[in-house]
Amino acid sequence: MKTIGLIGGMSWESTASYYRILNEEVRRRLGGFSSAKCILYSVDFAEIEKQQRSGEWEAGGYALNMAAKSLEAAGADFFIVCTNTMHKVADIITRDIPIPFLHIADMTADAVIERNIHSVGLLGTKYTMSEDFYTSRLVDRGLTVSVPSEADQDMVNTIIYDELCGGVIKDSSREEFRRIIASLIDTGIQGVILGCTEIGLLISPEDVTIPVFDTAEIHALRTVSYALGDTY
Repeated sequence: MKTIGLIGGMSWESTASYYRILNEEVRRRLGGFSSAKCILYSVDFAEIEKQQRSGEWEAGGYALNMAAKSLEAAGADFFIVCTNTMHKVADIITRDIPIPFLHIADMTADAVIERNIHSVGLLGTKYTMSEDFYTSRLVDRGLTVSVPSEADQDMVNTIIYDELCGGVIKDSSREEFRRIIASLIDTGIQGVILGCTEIGLLISPEDVTIPVFDTAEIHALRTVSYALGDTY
């Protein structure tokens, strides 16, 4: 089993889900007392979020680059970043890092394509929904991507940062997400990507009438496959 490097803490609420899924999946596959070999570098999200808000993306990228170097030095065989939004600066994060990096959008695209789905809705932070650093990787795989209206993007972003990142789960926010997803379904999408690792804390497949792709779950499960030497 390869040793997994994780850069987490953005937020720690979803990083905890990663840790749980990684270990549950390794135990499911290997049995007994088996658990994931992993090294976690958890950042202070207050610092990263401030850099996001002020547009200091390069500084945030270099902070995660230093985290990646620490993971490599500690013995990680490869690494992942346990968030979608900071993949905006994946080129900085991976700079001069010799170990492989598994990109969350690529793994998500693979999961969508395997379900023979070609048109998806994307929910995430406003950075993820409104910029092309994420959607372009999906489009490059042949997917058609739709995002909510600007007002609904603001609503999704507010719920993520003001509630989910702090572990606050509200039924009223779940209903807002269901409404927004329903509006995307009306445009003809075949599936919906939960493109923020916290959204899976609020929305489950039972809340939606079309296939749901939880990026945190996909990322974690396919990371286990890579660690065990399988194709992800």
